[in-house]
Amino acid sequence: MDEFNEAARSSTSRDHVPCRERRAVRVLIVDGHPIVREGLRRIIEQEADLLVCAEADSARGARIAIAETGPDVIIAEVSLSQGDGIRLVREVRAHYPRLPILMLSMHDEAIYAERMLSVGANGYMMKRATSEQILRSLRRVIDGGIYVSEAVASNMIRRACATGKTLSEDPVDRLTNREMQVLHLIGRGFSTREIAQLLNLSIKTIESHRRRIKGKVNLHSGVQLVQFAINWFRAENADVAGLPRRPVA
Repeated sequence: MDEFNEAARSSTSRDHVPCRERRAVRVLIVDGHPIVREGLRRIIEQEADLLVCAEADSARGARIAIAETGPDVIIAEVSLSQGDGIRLVREVRAHYPRLPILMLSMHDEAIYAERMLSVGANGYMMKRATSEQILRSLRRVIDGGIYVSEAVASNMIRRACATGKTLSEDPVDRLTNREMQVLHLIGRGFSTREIAQLLNLSIKTIESHRRRIKGKVNLHSGVQLVQFAINWFRAENADVAGLPRRPVA
C-alpha cells in the first residue's frame, strides 16, 4: 500500500528509525480496543528487553506505524477495521519478509490459527492467554520461531501426515474470516437463525454467506453444505478438546 511504498522509498532498513531504546525489542501493538492495547502495553513494558514503540487501532494505522517507527515485531488482532488481519499480514509479509507477526485473537484458534500461519503470521495466541503465555509466544516469534498451542500443532501434524495436503491447497482457504466462522458454526449443528443470533447479523446476511461458501467450495445444495461443514469440523477438531457441538438431526 502507499504507506509501505513510501517507507521503502525512504530507506531499505528499519534500523534508522528512532525509538527510546535501541537495545530493547520494539513492539507495535495493533488492536481496535484501547483497553486491550493498554493491557498489552503494561505486560510488555514490564520486561526490560521489550519496548512498545507504537500502537494502532486499524490496518491502515498499522501500515503508517510500521513505516514511521520500524518495529522489530508486531502483535496484532485478527479482526481489524479498514482491512482484516489476513490482509494486513499479507501486506506486511510482502514488504517486510523478516518482520515477525504474532496474531492475538478472541476467535477460536481451531478456525483461524492455521489460516493465519498460511498467509505469513509467525504465531497465534488467544486473548484469554495469561501474561506469561503472551510474553512466551512473543519471544518465540522474535527469536524466529513459530507459536501455536499444542492442540493446534498436533492437529496440523496429524493432518499433514494423513493427507500430505497443505492449507493453501484446501478450497476452504478461499473463504473469508466471516465465512469460515459461519462454516464452523454450521459444522457444529447451528441453524441459520441461531448463527445470525450468535454473530449478531441478519438471517439474510447469513444466507448470503452460505451461498458464497457453497460457490467457493463447489457445493450445490444446502444439504451438501451441512454435510461438508460437519465433516470439515470433525476433521479440523479431531485433536482439539473443549469444542462443543450441537447434535445434528
